[in-house]
Amino acid sequence: MDYKAICEKVVDIAREAGQSIYGKLRSVPLQAVEVKGLHNFVTEVDKATEIFIINKLKDLVKDAGFIAEEGTSQERGEHFNWIIDPLDGTTNFIHGAPPVAVSIALVEDNVPVVGVIYEIWLQEAFYAWKGSKAYLNGNPIVVSSTAALKDALIATGFPYQNFDRIAGFMQSIDYFFTNTHGVRRLGSAATDLAYVACGRYDGFYEYNLSPWDVAAGSLIVMQAGGRVTDFNGGSDFLFGREVVASCGNMFDEFLHEVARLMKS
Repeated sequence: MDYKAICEKVVDIAREAGQSIYGKLRSVPLQAVEVKGLHNFVTEVDKATEIFIINKLKDLVKDAGFIAEEGTSQERGEHFNWIIDPLDGTTNFIHGAPPVAVSIALVEDNVPVVGVIYEIWLQEAFYAWKGSKAYLNGNPIVVSSTAALKDALIATGFPYQNFDRIAGFMQSIDYFFTNTHGVRRLGSAATDLAYVACGRYDGFYEYNLSPWDVAAGSLIVMQAGGRVTDFNGGSDFLFGREVVASCGNMFDEFLHEVARLMKS
């Protein structure tokens, strides 16, 4: 299978979807926002964008199914599935704040083989495919060379449900506040992973994530020279609802602290 050709087409689809979203910024009234759960929102733009992306992807890979955040398609493929977040950062989008991203991944037997993230505010397309380098708007990118956690800038996401792990999470925030260059929270896990891939962040961790939050970004980070695992250091980050990603030089130290703090 020609993953490169597929990826290039997906970049065009993600960019088209992102440009459409950009044209709708600040135009969604609050009464049009549907509440899926505590601090978890969806708009008609999310749903319409997902349908647009699915229709564009249908003919790219024969018999591929879909795992999409808004559930507009329930088809599942035996070996290939597209994992889609049509609008990552919906709360940001509602308030007209960056970042907002389109995230599309193709997985083969639950292993990402194509990953594309398009951040609409800066018009940045991050992408990679199996065996490739990672790219940003056509230029190769690599993770940072930061060697120690004390010199790192860390990103995370705040939980909006599953608060039974909040004590450990708050301990982790306290630790990284005081033992690194700082902690950032953008409100888009896809963008966080893309920023690790291009070296803007040195590491990212979060729990209570879904496959569409991490599928594309995890591949881009790995193809940029970084490492991605779950909190146990294993490979169950796609469906295991937790992820640690960083540059390779400090990964072991970062993972150790995340695991220690989040399990406390």
